[in-house]
Amino acid sequence: MTYLLCRNRVADFERWKLVFASHKSAHLGAGLRLIHLWRGAEDANNIFFVFEVASVDKAREFIGDPEASKAAAASGVLDGEYHFATDAGGY
Repeated sequence: MTYLLCRNRVADFERWKLVFASHKSAHLGAGLRLIHLWRGAEDANNIFFVFEVASVDKAREFIGDPEASKAAAASGVLDGEYHFATDAGGY
């Protein structure tokens, strides 16, 4: 299984979450299923979330779409990063 690990630093969590939630169907259409969402313990505007990825190619296309950049700007994303990861097993 492939996952998309994301971090966004945002201006206002509540504003960001409203915009993020409004894009649920777009996420699903891109083969991204939200697994979990966290807020930083020391900075509540530092957001971490994980998607299960059905297709890395579709996910990359979604992330690279100019509309995704517009949505990020509208939601107040100040900076962010993402990483694709696969399960490495436990110990």
